[in-house]
Amino acid sequence: MHIPVTLRAASRRQDLDFDWLDKRDMAPVGYQRINKRTGQPIEGEHIVKGYRYEGDEYVLMSDEDFRQANPEATQTVDILAFVDAAEVSPSYFETPYYLEAGKRGEKGYALLREVMKRSGRIGIATVVMHTKQHLAAVRVEGPVLVLNTMRFADEMLSADDLYVPQEDLEAVGVGARELEMAQQLVDQMTEPWRPEQYRDTYREDLLARIEAKIRAGQTHTLAAVGEEETPARRGAEVIDLMAALRQSVQRAQRDTSAGDGRGTVKPMRGDGKTSSAPSPAPATRSARGKPQEEEEATAGNRTRKTPASRKPTAPTSGRAAAVPKPAPTTRRKRA
Repeated sequence: MHIPVTLRAASRRQDLDFDWLDKRDMAPVGYQRINKRTGQPIEGEHIVKGYRYEGDEYVLMSDEDFRQANPEATQTVDILAFVDAAEVSPSYFETPYYLEAGKRGEKGYALLREVMKRSGRIGIATVVMHTKQHLAAVRVEGPVLVLNTMRFADEMLSADDLYVPQEDLEAVGVGARELEMAQQLVDQMTEPWRPEQYRDTYREDLLARIEAKIRAGQTHTLAAVGEEETPARRGAEVIDLMAALRQSVQRAQRDTSAGDGRGTVKPMRGDGKTSSAPSPAPATRSARGKPQEEEEATAGNRTRKTPASRKPTAPTSGRAAAVPKPAPTTRRKRA
């Protein structure tokens, strides 16, 4: 049975987005892809995927190679078996996606949904997304079929080496009275599942702290990325210093012509005042501004956060599960 369906994102990330900044000058800190041999940045168009099969030998893989490795797998949600939903540990589940009925797929969609609902079973399937094959569970949520990507068994770690108390309560020292009180506590805290009442309160606390800093004026302006004119100010200081030296020499010459010919030169300090200590002769100085420090920054490169942070889960809408050939953007499910 082939049912045309389309995958739609069913979740999103709500992490706060923090950029990395240089606290010394508030310049953004960017990421760059670097050629490790030359040390130079490289554009994305020159990057290819390579599989190292031996030593430093690589096989290069293109997007077409990934598609042609198994064309059917990249266009199909392939249901392999049905199992009782209660048998599958939630630890295996990863990311949920909605399955939307495709063109002329309404009848098959409704039929599969009803049979799974009545039997209490879920479908175990495989699907290829982002160049990786995933194990997946197809299950019913109300009127919608949901595909949950799953971890393969070899991706799960064994709990055998964990220290946990024995299941024999008497051996652990738990008495009947303690068990009864614990049961009463659980019963008192039991309530219907209402997911909308649970929120990321830490995220809300962070936002409140950010707003408080804004109201208190504890903000900083992002520095413009580009060449800076700091050396020009250095040049102005050199010109002022030369003028001061020239004035000092002229003043000494006037003093000499007015006196006995044995005039002294009082060198000028950087602040334009004369030094109190006499100097035997005019001192000539030259100054040269430091070379301009060029700041290397890649326009548009921004850093993030914290580790954090990743943005909303990338939707896979537009990727499809389809029947044999209704359209290239659909997937077909095979049960």
